[in-house]
Amino acid sequence: MIKHKILSAYEEIAEKYNELIDHKPYNAYYDRPNTLELIPEVKGKFILDAACGPGKYAEILISEGATVKGFDISEKMIMLARERNNNEKDFFVHDLSLPFEMFEDRSFDTVICALALHYIEDWNFTIQEFCRVLKPDGSLVISIEHPFFEYNYFHSEKYFEIEHVNCIWNGFGKSVEINSFRRPLSECITPLTDNGFYIDKLVEPKPTKEFEKLDPKHFKELNEFPAFMCIRAIKK
Repeated sequence: MIKHKILSAYEEIAEKYNELIDHKPYNAYYDRPNTLELIPEVKGKFILDAACGPGKYAEILISEGATVKGFDISEKMIMLARERNNNEKDFFVHDLSLPFEMFEDRSFDTVICALALHYIEDWNFTIQEFCRVLKPDGSLVISIEHPFFEYNYFHSEKYFEIEHVNCIWNGFGKSVEINSFRRPLSECITPLTDNGFYIDKLVEPKPTKEFEKLDPKHFKELNEFPAFMCIRAIKK
């Protein structure tokens, strides 16, 4: 039921999300620059964009010389990713929590998963699949909502639990309920270290100067307390 709600929300906002993604401050000037900086090398590499949305990350990585395959649970998002990248065959509908049966072991140099893992209650299987499809010493780059920010934002009283939460988004043309899972810091780290990775770098990002021009209020807030967290993990 929760998965259906998540999918329905993204199907509803997909076109507006795609329209705004190039310059929406939290995406363009907070998440993306900090996450992309963790990708060690792009040219000539094979990259999986897991939960790719409308394909903006893929567009950037392809422009820098990578070969990218991407999937998303939303059919509309995949349609938009194909249009954005003029590519039908390398973008397809798939659920992040199900086996990546379409990929062989050790297929990718890097897996990127931006702002999507909080839609899964149990990360372990998905992290195992990331590890399986990565080459030896391959890198997993993720961005997530910061566990301390979420604890405060959702007024949680159960820090150590993985907790179903929801909120209303108003920034994509209409009000839509977004459901996700809030978790403690340990549940962001342990699924990685228990399933074939070591943490190479952890970033509590700050927004770029472009963010300030568009949203000075949140620019100030994000320079005082992070909303996201970015991690690079290396396959052992």
